[in-house]
Amino acid sequence: MESLRPSERLRQRLVDRVRGVFNDIEGGEQPVAISDEALFERDSPIRRVHADVVSMMIGGVRSLLLQMLHPHALQGVLDHSDFRNDMHGRLRRTARFIAHTTFAHRDEAEAAIARVNQIHMQVTGTLPDGTPYSATNPRTLAWVHVAEAASFLEAYLRYVRPAMPFAEQDEYFRQFAIIARKLGADPVPETKNDAERLLLEFRDELRGSPAARDVAQLVLGQKPPGTPPGVQSTLATAAVDLLPVYARQMLSLDKPGLTAIPARLAARSAGRTLRWAFRQ
Repeated sequence: MESLRPSERLRQRLVDRVRGVFNDIEGGEQPVAISDEALFERDSPIRRVHADVVSMMIGGVRSLLLQMLHPHALQGVLDHSDFRNDMHGRLRRTARFIAHTTFAHRDEAEAAIARVNQIHMQVTGTLPDGTPYSATNPRTLAWVHVAEAASFLEAYLRYVRPAMPFAEQDEYFRQFAIIARKLGADPVPETKNDAERLLLEFRDELRGSPAARDVAQLVLGQKPPGTPPGVQSTLATAAVDLLPVYARQMLSLDKPGLTAIPARLAARSAGRTLRWAFRQ
């Protein structure tokens, strides 16, 4: 690296730092290799959306906050996850699953899906009121999926491509639906309008419980190793800013207000910098 130009050394350092956040390099984990034989073609909507680091991080935080409003999804995390002691590990594993299913060779994508399906079979229990739950429940999986897909796309529209054509937004949902169905989700939206209708349909099933609010604070307060100071608070503020009003109210989260303005500016700047670093 000594022979590289200063700008190239800076670019490589940024790339290495980001890869260190999303991969357990010390444990031997390597970044997911991009394949031309993935489930989705290069430059297709899902690969464009999922390639943007900053908007995916913001969308990922938003999706977790939404997902925890569903009692079944929340209880599965409370009963079967070590998220309190390893929040970053949980988020990193989710990010790698998205990377495998979006960019890796289709055989690796199918293997990743099979592993998650196997894990879901072990996630069962009962809610505090005695209602049984299972991570294989198609409707619970549908909520997790639509919260995730809508959040990733909303963050991408806000921070990367506000003028993304509606046809491409619909194609994004159609492509992501392929993964959701392989995981057993039902119903699965195939257009943005379908997603908005499904989100509205779920409203009566959501609960702003003390446990959901506790998890939300843990998600927003995480400090991933290797992340520069201030970055996490920026991402957290941007994620809360993107939440629907009902979700903020259920989680007792204040609207960011004026603090959202510097967070938006910082997120846009970081996004441009990382797109330059990754030559996107």
